[in-house]
Parts: sequence; C-alpha cells; structure tokens
Amino acid sequence: MSWQLAEIPDCTEDSPCDPVALVLTPRAKDIGAFEVKRALPARQQQRIGPFIFFDQMGPTVFEGDIAMDVRPHPHIGISTITWLFEGEIEHRDSLGYELVIRPGEVNWMTAGRGIVHSERSPQSQRDINAPLGGIQAWVALPIDKEEIDPAFYHYTDDQIPQFDEDGVRISLIVGEAFGQSSPVIAQSKTLYAEINLENGKSFVVPDEAEERGLYIYSGSLDIAGTAFTEGSMIVMKPGMVVEVTASSVTKMMLLGGDVLEGDRHLYWNFVSSRKERIEQAKDDWRKGRFESVAGDDEFIPLPEDQ
Repeated sequence: MSWQLAEIPDCTEDSPCDPVALVLTPRAKDIGAFEVKRALPARQQQRIGPFIFFDQMGPTVFEGDIAMDVRPHPHIGISTITWLFEGEIEHRDSLGYELVIRPGEVNWMTAGRGIVHSERSPQSQRDINAPLGGIQAWVALPIDKEEIDPAFYHYTDDQIPQFDEDGVRISLIVGEAFGQSSPVIAQSKTLYAEINLENGKSFVVPDEAEERGLYIYSGSLDIAGTAFTEGSMIVMKPGMVVEVTASSVTKMMLLGGDVLEGDRHLYWNFVSSRKERIEQAKDDWRKGRFESVAGDDEFIPLPEDQ
C-alpha cells in the first residue's frame, strides 16, 4: 500500500503497568475508499524490531461501485507484508507477479533496490458489498541488504503454522515461536503472528525477540491489572515474560524481532539508512526510471509533485 502522508501517532505519558514500556494510539487517515489507522512510525517509537510501518486497513465494506484502487507506486529498502482478516486484494508488481491474496495467506514483497506494485479489488469483489479488513506492515531491511534484488513470495494458508487449543488460536506468520517455524523468508530475525483469544483466556507473549509489540485489532486485554482497548499498540519491555488476558473476544497482532542497526529515513514509500538514497529514489520515480507494472498503466505521482 502507498503511504499517504498523515499525522503520526502519539503515546501515553508513562508506562501504565510494569511489563509495558509504551502505548501508541494510531491516527486515522481517510485515503478515499476506506480508512487506515497508522500505529508506526511514531515520534516516540519509530520501529519495533524491524517493523517500521504498521497500518490497519478497515474493517470496511465497499458498496456499489466503490472499490480499493491503489495505483502503481514504488518502494525501496523494505519488505512489505499483507495479512487479511476478511476480503480480497489483487496484487500486481513490476516483477510480473499477479495474484489475489485472501485471509490466512501471506504476500511478502521485498523491495530492495526498487519495486513497483498496485493493490486493487479483484473483479469478483467489485459492484457488490465487499468487506475488507487487515494489516499492512513494512519491515526495514538490514543496511547490508537494503539494495538486494527485489523479490515477491506468496504463501497459502496451509503453509502458515496454525495453533488452536482451549480458546487460543494462533497463526505464526513470520519467525520461530511456540515450537514451530514459519516458512516465510525474512532478511532479519522477525516475529509476527495473529492471536485470537476467547473472553477470559490468557496468553503468554514469548520473549525470544529483542523488541515486541501487541496491536489490538478488536476486543480488549488486561495486562498486570491494566486494561487496554481496541486500536492500542502496546510496546513491551525487553526480556520480560508478559501474560495477557482477554476481557472480551480479542484479535491482536504480535510483532517484533531483533533491533536493526542504525537509523532509517522515510519519505512516502521510500526507506533507507541514507538520505541521499531517498533523494535518488524520488528523482528516479519522477523521471520514470523504475520498472512498470504490466497491465496497469496508472501511477501515483510523487507527493511533492501533486
């Protein structure tokens, strides 16, 4: 998804309970056909592990002739992860990949030195009441891998490890946890999972990752006697075993991983450890040096050119 310029999130003044370092409240942004809520980056917390961008899409229902149409746009320096709870998105990119992603499946696109893609409602989801809800995240690449060749991988739902026991249901999207390993290829140590809890059920957050966050998509949690509600990005203190208990039926995302070295600069859809690389990418997009998306001739202009 193209990062439309928007306000970045604020956080609470202090940690409200011992295992929690920070709570980020996303800001909503209307991007035309639907609303997104952006939890990362924030002024107080740019990244959680390698995660540098975290957007909640919807939930919404496209009615009549309204549809998702994110025109071709470029990325550098990151991998993007699309994870849907409901609905469908058609992905096309400059490597020639074209497919529809559905709930439980993973689109992992590594931009590296540069890639262009579009994200649209497939034809089967147009002119009907079509739901859409999910998360799109960006993972910053290690400095020595920022300029690797672009790549795209699609994983079906039967490839993603699933756990379902006593009111706790987990999908391990990326990384190693719970005695299992995801097949999704990452360029640095990354942990990403969808966790669903029935009311009153508890879950212990694994402490393998250097940095960890929990994002509540729906429902509510109790951590050490403090309540957290829908839309909260909870940043946990490193090295602590954290138990969370659902105060209602709750869907959340666990994200994190090892800390990447150095700072990252962001402009629009470009991420790099070097400011001059960002300027080069801006000039390359403005002058048409990126590869195009076959069958999709539209594009999103550089924001400063609009």
